[in-house]
Amino acid sequence: MTLMEFSIIPLDKGASLSQYIAKVLTVVDESGLDYRLNPMGTVVEGEWDDLLDLLTKCFRTLERESDRISLQAKFDCRKDVSGALEGKIKSIEARAERSFRK
Repeated sequence: MTLMEFSIIPLDKGASLSQYIAKVLTVVDESGLDYRLNPMGTVVEGEWDDLLDLLTKCFRTLERESDRISLQAKFDCRKDVSGALEGKIKSIEARAERSFRK
């Protein structure tokens, strides 16, 4: 499984971008992949090809309304591991012997 963290924003829509981000997150939600939204982006867990397909769909959705888009993505690929979206956090909390804010 792979974790993908990405941030995509239109650069030509002013200071308030929530309506555009909401459209992208609808695409993410409808993908059926497990994801977590955070203040600076979104983390999604899935197979490599599914994640790239999702990233393309998100880009195409935003591209319909924007002439300039910033897209940043990073990946963590690990064979034979699933549930990393929650598992990584639980592992760190276990080692620290405490919970952290989420």
